[in-house]
Amino acid sequence: MSLTLKPRVPVRAKISSVGTYVPPRVLTNADLEKMVETNDQWIVERTGIRERHLVDKGVATSDLAVEAARCCLKIRGIEASEVEVIIVATVTPDMLFPATACLVQNKLGVPEAWGFDLSAACSGFPYALQVGAKLVESGMHRKVLVIGADVMSSIIDYTDRTTCVIFGDGAGAVLLEPCAEGEVGLIDYWHEIDGAGAVALNMPGGGSLNPSTAETVAKKMHYVHQDGQAVYKFAVRKMAEATEKVLERNGLEGKDLGCFIPHQANKRIIESTAHRLGMPPESVIINIDRYGNTTAATIPLAMHTALEEGRLQKGDLVLLASVGAGFTVGATLLRWEF
Repeated sequence: MSLTLKPRVPVRAKISSVGTYVPPRVLTNADLEKMVETNDQWIVERTGIRERHLVDKGVATSDLAVEAARCCLKIRGIEASEVEVIIVATVTPDMLFPATACLVQNKLGVPEAWGFDLSAACSGFPYALQVGAKLVESGMHRKVLVIGADVMSSIIDYTDRTTCVIFGDGAGAVLLEPCAEGEVGLIDYWHEIDGAGAVALNMPGGGSLNPSTAETVAKKMHYVHQDGQAVYKFAVRKMAEATEKVLERNGLEGKDLGCFIPHQANKRIIESTAHRLGMPPESVIINIDRYGNTTAATIPLAMHTALEEGRLQKGDLVLLASVGAGFTVGATLLRWEF
């Protein structure tokens, strides 16, 4: 007896809920003035950051991810048991293995979900979003949880003023589901990587190249190392190029967008990209002043800010954009259906 498989009807994926979480402890620029040679004016002028949230000792990435996931599911009004796939975008996993997604699955109490981690630094969330969308669009899954979460304070040297002023801790989660009739959801994306940029932003210790030893710890190889000027120049150029490519491919201009939600790495990078796209300031979401750069969590956190402030409405055309270590680059076009 032969088995006849019915062809799956192609569907589109949409974001059906958003949830976020940041730890309660706040580190202000005034606090940093007491720790390193810096000042509030210098930090604000160069980055746009005024404060960031940090975890307490013993709080891990999976803890933040679970809180964001619970918030997301509560807003959607469903139980965790309905989730089929969990994708966690992070560069600060609880441990090298198992995947943080496994720890999240256990803490959420999801009985039969599968999942994995995705490492693309600050582009982790949009990359994971597209992977999750394809699982929905294939017809194989109906509820995919995509989480961007990082505890950057665990890999930051708080005696290095070039990095410690930038990063914060946080998490954001979205639920992906099939579009209903008449809905559009995720439309298009443009992703690329440039591995030549690896030398400009990395954490050199702890992997197979430089396994953890007393020497790697003494040399501070387990902290983020960054060539700020190289990263800035690449980010300004590539965030603009990626956004323009995805808009041009869909016959759109910046003025057609209801909302631009970029990765929150630097206020000047965001404003430069928005200006090049011809976007009015009220359509550009910037919340870096209160969270800093939370790496994979910045875009969902910015989505929450946009919703909270009434600047993201059902039916809006939305553009997401990111540049991260790797280098990684991403831009995503979608119709907001939530």
